[in-house]
Amino acid sequence: MTSARDNVTPSFARQAAVETIGRLQAGYRHNVAPAVAAVARLRREVGRDPHSSPTGWGLDDLEALTRIRDEAARHEDSAAESFSYAERIRREEREDREDRAVHLAVTLWALHQQSLREDPMHVSRWTLGHATRRLAEGKAGTSDRADTEDRAPTGASEKDTRHKPVPDADLSPSVRKRFVRIGTSADFDMLGVRLRELVLLLRSARIPLDYGLLADQLNRWQVAAFQADVRREWGRGFHRAYSPSTTDDGKREVPPTSSMATDAGD
Repeated sequence: MTSARDNVTPSFARQAAVETIGRLQAGYRHNVAPAVAAVARLRREVGRDPHSSPTGWGLDDLEALTRIRDEAARHEDSAAESFSYAERIRREEREDREDRAVHLAVTLWALHQQSLREDPMHVSRWTLGHATRRLAEGKAGTSDRADTEDRAPTGASEKDTRHKPVPDADLSPSVRKRFVRIGTSADFDMLGVRLRELVLLLRSARIPLDYGLLADQLNRWQVAAFQADVRREWGRGFHRAYSPSTTDDGKREVPPTSSMATDAGD
């Protein structure tokens, strides 16, 4: 018997988002005309349904997702042609979720990257929890080196100052409230609106996000059985963001610094 968890393929959503952004981000930052135009088209589609809006037809994000699906289908067993009606419905529902997840993630990135040429706004391992925590701490960008240079105590190393956590009591209450609102979103449209509000703040602070991971989480969030898992990842990331060795999924990682802020796909 197929469960709701078995009917989710997060890898397609993540792969399509990373591939699309990886191809466009470098071009946009170097002011390559086709990339700039593509990002502008994507930005105008934020908040719109990926298929109901005619202006969104043929955009880069869904083109990449369709190609990835087609490549995967060529490796499936030939018996796939004899799917039952119920199996076809499940497949269509899964693809709808993937479409919405990739479209929202990539269009949010296009909004996030708008007018920013110096820094990439899609950076691996900059999870939603980590980025929001940094915003709530009143920090900007990906590095504290310049901020802490003058305030570092005598004999303190760069590592000692760069990762010093800000007490919860000193976090911005308005940013925390926005983050809580994201976690309590009742439907996908509401979630998209609240993520857009946060992305605009992150853009102002030049704090990046891992949009491949976000696409994966948005895909899973649409299945009731996975919503608690995704919310747990977001909440855990917010509370662990000051640690130099953890990410939203609890894996051990090196700390995100400016040296990691490279174009995806390079």
